Amino acid sequence: MAAPAQPKKIVAPTVSQINAEFVTQLACKYWAPHIKKKSPFDIKVIEDIYEKEIVKSRFAIRKIMLLEFSQYLENYLWMNYSPEVSSKAYLMSICCMVNEKFRENVPAWEIFKKKPDHFPFFFKHILKAALAETDGEFSLHEQTVLLLFLDHCFNSLEVDLIRSQVQQLISLPMWMGLQLARLELELKKTPKLRKFWNLIKKNDEKMDPEAREQAYQERRFLSQLIQKFISVLKSVPLSEPVTMDKVHYCERFIELMIDLEALLPTRRWFNTILDDSHLLVHCYLSNLVRREEDGHLFSQLLDMLKFYTGFEINDQTGNALTENEMTTIHYDRITSLQRAAFAHFPELYDFALSNVAEVDTRESLVKFFGPLSSNTLHQVASYLCLLPTLPKNEDTTFDKEFLLELLVSRHERRISQIQQLNQMPLYPTEKIIWDENIVPTEYYSGEGCLALPKLNLQFLTLHDYLLRNFNLFRLESTYEIRQDIEDSVSRMKPWQSEYGGVVFGGWARMAQPIVAFTVVEVAKPNIGENWPTRVRADVTINLNVRDHIKDEWEGLRKHDVCFLITVRPTKPYGTKFDRRRPFIEQVGLVYVRGCEIQGMLDDKGRVIEDGPEPRPNLRGESRTFRVFLDPNQYQQDMTNTIQNGAEDVYETFNIIMRRKPKENNFKAVLETIRNLMNTDCVVPDWLHDIILGYGDPSSAHYSKMPNQIATLDFNDTFLSIEHLKASFPGHNVKVTVEDPALQIPPFRITFPVRSGKGKKRKDADVEDEDTEEAKTLIVEPHVIPNRGPYPYNQPKRNTIQFTHTQIEAIRAGMQPGLTMVVGPPGTGKTDVAVQIISNIYHNFPEQRTLIVTHSNQALNQLFEKIMALDIDERHLLRLGHGEEELETEKDFSRYGRVNYVLARRIELLEEVKRLQKSLGVPGDASYTCETAGYFFLYQVMSRWEEYISKVKNKGRSYEEDMEIAEGCFRHIKKIFTQLEEFRASELLRSGLDRSKYLLVKEAKIIAMTCTHAALKRHDLVKLGFKYDNILMEEAAQILEIETFIPLLLQNPQDGFSRLKRWIMIGDHHQLPPVIKNMAFQKYSNMEQSLFTRFVRVGVPTVDLDAQGRARASLCNLYNWRYKNLGNLPHVQLLPEFSTANAGLLYDFQLINVEDFQGVGESEPNPYFYQNLGEAEYVVALFMYMCLLGYPADKISILTTYNGQKHLIRDIINRRCGNNPLIGRPNKVTTVDRFQGQQNDYILLSLVRTRAVGHLRDVRRLVVAMSRARLGLYIFARVSLFQNCFELTPAFSQLTARPLHLHIIPTEPFPTTRKNGERPSHEVQIIKNMPQMANFVYNMYMHLIQTTHHYHQTLLQLPPAMVEEGEEVQNQETELETEEEAMTVQVDIIPSPTDTSCSQETPAFQTDTTPSQTETTASETGASSNPEASSNPEAIPALSETTTTVAGAVSAPAEAYTPQDATSAPEGTK
Repeated sequence: MAAPAQPKKIVAPTVSQINAEFVTQLACKYWAPHIKKKSPFDIKVIEDIYEKEIVKSRFAIRKIMLLEFSQYLENYLWMNYSPEVSSKAYLMSICCMVNEKFRENVPAWEIFKKKPDHFPFFFKHILKAALAETDGEFSLHEQTVLLLFLDHCFNSLEVDLIRSQVQQLISLPMWMGLQLARLELELKKTPKLRKFWNLIKKNDEKMDPEAREQAYQERRFLSQLIQKFISVLKSVPLSEPVTMDKVHYCERFIELMIDLEALLPTRRWFNTILDDSHLLVHCYLSNLVRREEDGHLFSQLLDMLKFYTGFEINDQTGNALTENEMTTIHYDRITSLQRAAFAHFPELYDFALSNVAEVDTRESLVKFFGPLSSNTLHQVASYLCLLPTLPKNEDTTFDKEFLLELLVSRHERRISQIQQLNQMPLYPTEKIIWDENIVPTEYYSGEGCLALPKLNLQFLTLHDYLLRNFNLFRLESTYEIRQDIEDSVSRMKPWQSEYGGVVFGGWARMAQPIVAFTVVEVAKPNIGENWPTRVRADVTINLNVRDHIKDEWEGLRKHDVCFLITVRPTKPYGTKFDRRRPFIEQVGLVYVRGCEIQGMLDDKGRVIEDGPEPRPNLRGESRTFRVFLDPNQYQQDMTNTIQNGAEDVYETFNIIMRRKPKENNFKAVLETIRNLMNTDCVVPDWLHDIILGYGDPSSAHYSKMPNQIATLDFNDTFLSIEHLKASFPGHNVKVTVEDPALQIPPFRITFPVRSGKGKKRKDADVEDEDTEEAKTLIVEPHVIPNRGPYPYNQPKRNTIQFTHTQIEAIRAGMQPGLTMVVGPPGTGKTDVAVQIISNIYHNFPEQRTLIVTHSNQALNQLFEKIMALDIDERHLLRLGHGEEELETEKDFSRYGRVNYVLARRIELLEEVKRLQKSLGVPGDASYTCETAGYFFLYQVMSRWEEYISKVKNKGRSYEEDMEIAEGCFRHIKKIFTQLEEFRASELLRSGLDRSKYLLVKEAKIIAMTCTHAALKRHDLVKLGFKYDNILMEEAAQILEIETFIPLLLQNPQDGFSRLKRWIMIGDHHQLPPVIKNMAFQKYSNMEQSLFTRFVRVGVPTVDLDAQGRARASLCNLYNWRYKNLGNLPHVQLLPEFSTANAGLLYDFQLINVEDFQGVGESEPNPYFYQNLGEAEYVVALFMYMCLLGYPADKISILTTYNGQKHLIRDIINRRCGNNPLIGRPNKVTTVDRFQGQQNDYILLSLVRTRAVGHLRDVRRLVVAMSRARLGLYIFARVSLFQNCFELTPAFSQLTARPLHLHIIPTEPFPTTRKNGERPSHEVQIIKNMPQMANFVYNMYMHLIQTTHHYHQTLLQLPPAMVEEGEEVQNQETELETEEEAMTVQVDIIPSPTDTSCSQETPAFQTDTTPSQTETTASETGASSNPEASSNPEAIPALSETTTTVAGAVSAPAEAYTPQDATSAPEGTK
């Protein structure tokens, strides 16, 4: 197998290179945003740039990147575009810039929307240029650029401006391009289309000739483009050299065709045109397909196009076609061919009279039609309206190969898509893993096209939707598998031994050499299938490794996936491995096959089952695992061995590789998606079209749902009637009771519900009345019945005063339908989610709600808040492995809930015993739930009924007493109700059965992560799991397919889904799901979540608009990205927000960092960016803040790259990590990892000095700017970031403040200075990093010396000055030990000149140091540092003292109080 060539990585230009560029000089003269005096527009500038910079460099990405980054499109090209100045260079420049924006994944159409006037003229010129002769004005390379531009247009149909132009190319009138006979045939198939066609003809006649000619050109554009492509394709020779321009043109053209076929609005009319042009037949017979190397990608794209042209969908109605309908279509085609043969071609009688199954294979069709002449074949095709009629006495112009292929490919039997999918192996093999067109390397630059499906706005059918996601999910996991294989196998260092075998020179933790491999079972196929039902094999390995690694191998569980690998190295012993060279040829990798563990075998050869009982201890180091192989793959391999004489793959394996369990769930998810495609996916009717991206995007909003609920009980949502009135501005609130004393929550609200679509009214007065009525809310306060005499009977109440938008979100979530809540940072998304869950629970007690989140952390946050509300904990259940992290004593996992039920049962039966005793009833009523039930029925109920009948006729004075009595009875009744529910746990004996019962019957609120849902769907459906509502948190961070699967975790009832509500809460302006491979992320748009797609389609959202996390000034750095994001009142009122940050002049600052020792960013490994200057500066500021008294756990250090994260951790370890005076920050991590978290003070390092890199994604900027509550300090190369168009709104505010750090070293923490006030202390300006490092070093030394001096004076104090004499003794002993401590302390901080923390710190080194894991302050922070608390050499007397540092720096207790330090004598305070 040929090793793939490593693609080149695009090196971003440095700032100095940018400044030296010709382009930059022009930008500074004509269009740069920061230049005040610009030269007037000159068309020659555009011509020069295009010719000298773009064409001359053959459209080099680097040049185009510079131009686009300099805002060439926004500030020069489109701003000055008009028909008068339009030229070839102008058109091409605009197209290059738009294509570059798409490549960089930044919004491309914004500038056109602002100035749309000339866009139609511009677009028409693009169409004209795309059809120009290739040897004329436009070269083939330029036309490839135009094709790419058109492709972007067709994929941006949600933009009105683009859609209005594209619709003229793709609509029914484009059928003018069909041959007449075919047109008649199509119009006959769909009668209503003939009406439209006649209308179009009439309208055309009314047009003036020029407009008609223009319209005809647009309608025929795609037909002409296809013909042009065919001529280019035919010019590719079979074996002579071919220019890559031609190949790239052909690839981009097929990509455009695939995109047109994969969207219903374009496919509807275009598919017929494509079919009529016989493009696929031309392509499959072309020389390019036969050229193995040049045509490889073209062939893969062609297979995708073939798949979509024959997709199982009705083009006109958009309905998916069933298996039967597809068979009918196939039979109709064959029988019409047979009829034509019977009527007109006597030589085809045998064919005409055969049954369909006998003649519809490729072989039999070639046998019947092969002997016919070209003219006869042409006549057959023209009878079927495939070709124009052949004139008499003329020979056909088509060659025979084409005519035969046309008839055969059209009529051969096709395997259905679902059959193909079921026969597909789920594990990737070496052919896919290292195919660059399908799984590109991490260096994908975005230049070429790839044979990958794309996720855009719309999908053809649910099958298409699932299939695209299936393929992408499979390939993304393949990419991760490739990385694991390359890592493990290269660590094992396979070399060729002297005798030609394999010898391993290294070892790997995740891989072992195979000692023996045997296939032990191949089971018979199921009826109707040709692959075995299962294939099992035994793999023996020798675990002569360290104990913890041995435990990991022995700990492989059932269903874990491993990979079997064959290597045949050709390199001799001792050859070094070079990571930059192709991997396969270095290690001699031949085969890769996946397998699934069934279990390890014991001494007797039996599988050791997973279970509670301890595993047997096995002797020796040889271990055998029984594994399941993929039956489909096995069948394919065996067929290949038997038919082609290939070697048996299963006799060659010599390495087995395992993977980390967390990353290894791909097979289960793929099986889930495949199972979904094999079942009838029943999505609720109200959701179906929205998921596919069609119809009215607001059709599932509660206001348009037919089952809207008029009266809702808002329970404890409102705190008072005033809160309620403020929550519905513009509404007229009518309360059913007049007495203000009775107007207290909880409230039931009756909303005006409009039935139907609304009728047309002629009377305006009625309309006014209607609007008045629509604004009236009827509010009914109600009293919750008394629940019993004990304090724990009182319901827990909500205490949050929700804003009116939050109330709208809660109201929408309670109504049936789809609710989308956009929650900017700090706007209370989780509180809204919890209140919705609580309100649904109380309004619809019989309904069950499923909670799905992206991370365990978010699920735990939700759960902790749910527990604080009035929800009975027996109705809560948490599935998955994250429940351990819940900050509560209670266990909400399945077995935890079983134990809770059993313990609760005993408690309640004890209560029954007490009741029985108090009533004086003999016997053992509290023996079981059953006996307790009888006791309730015969003893308790009879007494209660007798009591009720006696007190019934008493006067009103009894009402209150009666309410108390009823409350007591409700308490008693609840005991027996719960016992009745728990009765099942007496009947079900095993923990598993009990847990299943809980899941299916008892739990009302079930929570899990999206990954758990995808993994366990099969089990949940099998159990009969049911739910009515879904709430998704972090919805914008969940992969499209992982958002969709939770909709289908239950079987439909009578063919319908019982789902009533789907609430998604997320923020599409923050970071999307993590996709490791750039190609899938950018080219396939796999990072687009379903939430983001719904927003793009136009589904209505509730945008929360008041944040309570950050200072208003910090909020301004990101609130421009949201609709009307304001601040909650407490952000202005609370002292913590109004007080300044001690020791720092500003609450946020951008600090410019120049090169340190001549170096800015460095890159020891690809994409492992580091910047030593910034890392040292960040750590110095952190140390400064801690020395002032800031608690270390209130500070987090963030960066945009992993390399910098590791470097900063290294520096902290060297400088201050183990120093109890300073400690470690709460977190040192990347911006991406810190999403969803926050801290008071954030220090942010942007790392890059050459190119902006991935911070150019505004979503990452929003996350970075919104993590801080009180202070944000950013370290960056300002000259680079201030020029970036996307970042302007934030960086214009940052650069408005000084770019050097302003500190106030003599201001103590906490300060009384108000934010924005001039400080009374002196401000010091830090110019660069070395100055800051020296300053901090001196400050620290001063602190040590003054502390030392203070203790000396303390020792000399006479005892009379101390109130409690005994304490002096303790103090002295401590201070003696402290004398020694001083010498140790000074050495902890190295001198600032010691910048020996190497930048070349590879990731793997840092991972091995335990101190570098992301520790939280609670573990190692300053206030509870283990050294500080246990080491006698720490500085205990600092606990309550005030020391002087560089003036009068206060060092208060919370900064660094050792836990066991003795208090200083009171007299010294």
